[in-house]
Amino acid sequence: MWVYLVGIALVLCILHIILNYNEQARLLRKIPGPQYDFLVGNGVRAFSSGAALMRLGREYAKTWNGIYRIWIPPFGAVLIYNPEDIETVISGTKYNDKSLIYGFLTPWLRDGLLLSSGSKWQERRKILTPAFHFNILRQYFLIIEENSQRFLDNLKQTAGKPIDIAPVLSEFTLSSICETAMGTQLNEDSGSGKSYKQAIYSLGYVIMHRFVRIYLYPNFIFNLTSLGRAQRHHLEAVHRFTKQVIQKRKAYVDKYGPNLPDDNIDDEVFVYKKKKKTAMLDLLISAEREGLIDKEGVQEEVDTFMFEGHDTTASGLTFCFLLLANHKDIQDKIVSELKEIFGDSKRAITMGDLSKMKYMECCIKESLRLYPPVHFISRNLTEATVLSNYTVPAGTLCHIPIIDLHRRADLFPDPEKFDPDRFLPENSVGRHTYSYIPFSAGPRNCIGQKFAMMEMKIAIAEVLRQFELQPVTRPSDIVFMADLVLRNEGPVLVQFVERH
Repeated sequence: MWVYLVGIALVLCILHIILNYNEQARLLRKIPGPQYDFLVGNGVRAFSSGAALMRLGREYAKTWNGIYRIWIPPFGAVLIYNPEDIETVISGTKYNDKSLIYGFLTPWLRDGLLLSSGSKWQERRKILTPAFHFNILRQYFLIIEENSQRFLDNLKQTAGKPIDIAPVLSEFTLSSICETAMGTQLNEDSGSGKSYKQAIYSLGYVIMHRFVRIYLYPNFIFNLTSLGRAQRHHLEAVHRFTKQVIQKRKAYVDKYGPNLPDDNIDDEVFVYKKKKKTAMLDLLISAEREGLIDKEGVQEEVDTFMFEGHDTTASGLTFCFLLLANHKDIQDKIVSELKEIFGDSKRAITMGDLSKMKYMECCIKESLRLYPPVHFISRNLTEATVLSNYTVPAGTLCHIPIIDLHRRADLFPDPEKFDPDRFLPENSVGRHTYSYIPFSAGPRNCIGQKFAMMEMKIAIAEVLRQFELQPVTRPSDIVFMADLVLRNEGPVLVQFVERH
């Protein structure tokens, strides 16, 4: 009996040495980080609930200065949150390949712009970039403004009562991305939009649950689990919705022809004319018919932009409204700025008005600093790389927790404070370019960031012109979930009181 026990112990010790003292593990051990546990490295701490995992990440970021490592055999990861290292990794094309973590998104987004690399990524970016040209954004402007009025009508129905703003804002941003980038009006009566949003939330849970469980990384194991079956169910709902969007727009194009960008459109008032408006999807449909992209490619990009174009902006607006409700002095400053622009007029917002909303823009930027919707990005280090004077071996995952970068006290003094003045021009001088990256940075930065900022400005301006935001949920109540997009574990409640 004792011989067997000694034999088992010996085998486990040898296995521990093999797993935790190989060349990659030894190099990573030189980088600060949590202590290795027997056999599993740092695996025990990683097997946490979503909220616990987010708390653990914030604790680690405060423990080590700008870099730490995680080792869960056979995977090693380095987490960096200082601007110099981040610039090394994302400023060029050397480390453009997304890490294996993004592979969990492949059944959903396949090889769309978020996940593709190399020449395919370059070709897709080239096709899609015109959809976010300034002239096209001006066409999108009117649609978002019209949607904001429907959003205000919904708020009026619950005026004076606390409401969970996350689902309401998600409805607004989903309608906006459908009508602008996809050229298709969301059928509110069908319930398909609601099913789509719920499926996305569920997919986020599945993917993050898999992320923290190494044994679920192999597809053949994951696909056999209840989680794998749930993912297939949610994917069916998501893909069914986006296929309907594509089919509807293709029917329109077949009947009326595609609405492609017109470089000669430069008048300021064209937005209010009943012109055919360009949709990003029209560019994809035209590219498909020219043989530049196939049917599957169109589906990939629609899935990518439907998700990224509504969920991230909804998250950004949710936390911005939370902060404004809890900081009446800052809310009042925005209202004063809006009065300077509009006076007592109830006229519609124009594109030209947005550039005058300078203090509001500072507020949005500061909100995105504290609550970046895409709170982490990840790359695969394909060769040995020096970060913070440590040699990080090839094959290591490189995670960039943007939320921790944005809350460094040496970059943003009193980092937990909501202080929009940080982003006044005179206070931004000398700040490292890679110290603030809510839309990522470098070649793979967010293609839709101007669209997102425009949508956020319109929504905030329209709401504050008609409502005073009063606090219910406090920033101290927020408990982050481990998800693809930054979310609170519970509702985010705000009270909207009509102005008189």
